[in-house]
Amino acid sequence: MVDVLLGLQWGDEGKGKIVDYLAEKYDVVARFQGGPNAGHTLVLNGKKYVLHTIPSGVFRAGVINIIGNGVVIDPTTLRREMENLIAAGVPFKDHLYISKKAHLILPSHRMLDAVMEAAKGVEKIGSTLRGIGPTYTDKVARRGLRIGDIFAPNFEKRYNELKAVHQEMASIYPAVEFDLAGEEARWMENIQYLKQYQFVEGEYFINQLLEQGKTVLAEGAQGSMLDIDFGTYPFVTSSNTITARVCNGLGVAPSKIGEVIGITKAYCTRVGGGPFPTELLEETGERIRKAGGEFGATTGRPRRCGWIDLPQLKYTIMLSGVTQLVMTKADVLSDFEELYAATAYGYPDGSISEEVPYDMVNTAIQPIFKQYKGWNKDLTGISEFENFPKELQGYILDLEAYLGVPFTMISIGPERESLIIREGATV
Repeated sequence: MVDVLLGLQWGDEGKGKIVDYLAEKYDVVARFQGGPNAGHTLVLNGKKYVLHTIPSGVFRAGVINIIGNGVVIDPTTLRREMENLIAAGVPFKDHLYISKKAHLILPSHRMLDAVMEAAKGVEKIGSTLRGIGPTYTDKVARRGLRIGDIFAPNFEKRYNELKAVHQEMASIYPAVEFDLAGEEARWMENIQYLKQYQFVEGEYFINQLLEQGKTVLAEGAQGSMLDIDFGTYPFVTSSNTITARVCNGLGVAPSKIGEVIGITKAYCTRVGGGPFPTELLEETGERIRKAGGEFGATTGRPRRCGWIDLPQLKYTIMLSGVTQLVMTKADVLSDFEELYAATAYGYPDGSISEEVPYDMVNTAIQPIFKQYKGWNKDLTGISEFENFPKELQGYILDLEAYLGVPFTMISIGPERESLIIREGATV
C-alpha cells in the first residue's frame, strides 16, 4: 500500500521532520508533486538540513527514495542539494531514483517567472521565482522537456527551440535583470552531472516495488490550501497538493492508497500573498513568528502568522481523506496565557458558516474564535501525551473532536526525539 503524508494548511507545516521519522517504517519514500519551491527542514544531531527536491527519506539507510513524474526538477538546484548531502557524509546515490517523466525547469522558465511576476505589480501572487509555474504551463501545453529527454540525441535542439519560445513570450513584458547565458551554462553543466544518477520508468518501478510487498510513503510538498483546484486561487501553487495527486504524480492506482497522514501546526502560517482569515497583524503574530522561527526554508521570507483555522482544516481533511493528524510546533505556544482557534466564519450579511467559501480572496470573512487557556510550561523532555499540561491536552482533544480525526503524533521541537506518539497511531 501507499500511505500519504501531506500538509493541510498553506505549507511549512513540518512535513520533512515527520517523513524522516516515519521513513524507517517504510521501504520507499516518494515525492509526487511540486518542485524546488518546497523546502523540507530536518534537524539531525543538531545539524539543520533543507531538502527541496530529494525525498526526506534520504537520511534513512536502506530506504529507496523516488522523485516522481509529478515533480518538476531544476538541475542546478538538485545538484546543489546532492552536493550538500555528499559534503555532510550522507550516502544516497545508490538509493535515489528519478522518474524519466519528471519535467525539467529551464533557466528561461525562471526568467519568464521573473518578468511575469514583476509585471503584476501590486497584484503579485508571491511566486518564489523558481520557474515552477511556467514549467507546469509547458507541461500542459505539451511542449515541455522531461528529464528522460537529456539522453536524446536532439536534446540540445529541442532545448533551444523551447528557449526561443520563452524569449518571445518574455519580450512582451518589461525586462528584468536576468543573466540567461550564465544560468544556461551552469544548467547544461549540471545536466551532465545528473547523468551519473539512476533514472527509471517511475510508474513501472513503483508498481513493481508494490508487487514485491514493499511499503511506500508518498511525500507531498507545499500545503493543501495551495492546491491549484481547491486552494485560495489564484494565490496557489501550480500543481495539485492533495491525495488525488499521488495517483498521477507517481503512477499508482487509487486502490493502492492506504493511510493519509495530514500535518498541521498548532497555529497557522502563510508565505506570500493571498487570503489568511486568522492572520495576526499585531504583536501576537510577531511573537509567534519569533518563537517559531517562521521564515521560509526556501526563500527566507518572514511567514505571516495566525491562530489555527478549523473550518479550513476540516475542508482539507475532507479533500484528502485524512485518517490521522499530526500537530507540529506545539512548543511555540508554550508562553501564551491564552490562545484561540477559529471555529466558523462570519459574513457581512450576518450569516455564519463552517464551510470554506468558493472565493476566499474576494469574500469578507470574520473568523469566529474559541478561546483556550495557555499551558505556560516548557515542554522539553516530555515523552508521553499524558504528561502534557492539562491545558495542552484539552486543546488537542477539543480540536480532535471538532475535526473528527485523531491526532496520533505531536511534535514539540525540531529534533527527531521531540515527537510524541499517541496510542492508536497505525504508522
